[in-house]
Amino acid sequence: MGTNGSWDTITGALHRVSGPGKRGGDWMTFLCPVHEADGRHHHPSLGVVYNRQRQRTIVKCFAGCSDEEVLERLGLHIRDLFDGPPPDRTGPRRTGPAPELAVADRALLAAGLPLSVHKPDPGPQLGRPRRVAAYIYRLADGTPAGRVIRVRTLYRRGHVKSFWQQRRTEYGWESGGFAPLPFHLPEVISAVRAGREIYICEGESDVLTATRAGLTATCNAGGAQGWRREHADWLDCAPRVWIVADRDAPGYRHAAKVAATLSDRVGEIRIVQARDGKDLTDHCNAGHDISDLEPVPVLDEHFRRASA
Repeated sequence: MGTNGSWDTITGALHRVSGPGKRGGDWMTFLCPVHEADGRHHHPSLGVVYNRQRQRTIVKCFAGCSDEEVLERLGLHIRDLFDGPPPDRTGPRRTGPAPELAVADRALLAAGLPLSVHKPDPGPQLGRPRRVAAYIYRLADGTPAGRVIRVRTLYRRGHVKSFWQQRRTEYGWESGGFAPLPFHLPEVISAVRAGREIYICEGESDVLTATRAGLTATCNAGGAQGWRREHADWLDCAPRVWIVADRDAPGYRHAAKVAATLSDRVGEIRIVQARDGKDLTDHCNAGHDISDLEPVPVLDEHFRRASA
């Protein structure tokens, strides 16, 4: 298909979340990440095609899911459907970022952090991707439902990590996304019932770090853009939730999104970050205790007051 920006962005995200697509004429079909992510066998119903004249990628779920729903599950936006800026639309439209993102941007400015993250060019690839971990996501009864595979690849300027998902089916493990379940869900359910506090991290490795420290911790699959209200459903009535934000723009925005879904559902929300380093694992590797985590400026005060 060439090197069209929107096509590469959309199909790359679908490949990671839904597995490989199937070519059929001008269209490529994938499992829909909205209604076909339940781990059962489906005939792919999401079509993707590139419109060269308009320089944009068209996404169509033939079962009726909206473009917005599909893009949300992929962690993308409408602008990602276009190679360049999307055309102006007439009529009323929302301007500015969503409220929880606006407060995240204020927090970034208060912390002296940039509002965006630009990953450096790693240079040419020198080694084959190597699987380094597999994180199992389970249903409430402990049955495996999906897993996230962590891969490490050597490039000239260092190693690059990447992730891909598999779902558990009656035929075994298959490539593609799975239902929005919190990591360590059985432990989260037990903690909520017992009235224990819960820590929400941005990735599975930080959850394992928290677990080794004796905490109940969880996260979502898909990184900073993967949190859904369905994840928040499992934390209803928790007395206190600690959100550990990565110290960068995606981390602060992820923390704000998580807090916004929990503000009317849990007793108290605290948003904290590593004293040294980027994340909880860096914090602990630097010799700090969990009690040494620092409040995130603006975010912690904003959502702590909102939850109260």
